[in-house]
Amino acid sequence: MPTKRSAVDALRKLEAERQALDERQRALEEKAALELGQLILGSGVEAFSRKGLKQASEMLGKLGEAEALRRLEGEPSASGRNETPAGS
Repeated sequence: MPTKRSAVDALRKLEAERQALDERQRALEEKAALELGQLILGSGVEAFSRKGLKQASEMLGKLGEAEALRRLEGEPSASGRNETPAGS
């Protein structure tokens, strides 16, 4: 009958797996950043300040792709009002 592994061994294995996943995540995040950067270069958005680009990206992310594109294209909202950003 095979011997049971100890809880300590299982924890060590889990920690090693977690570290490997963390390293893989960092590598994939770097690759994703390069892909996104390549998409942005030449679009005109690269002229934004870091702070402005981050803020615009966060706002677009909250809106979602379809809503962000609809608003950027200037289509009226579903409620029939044409909403404009504050300060415009």
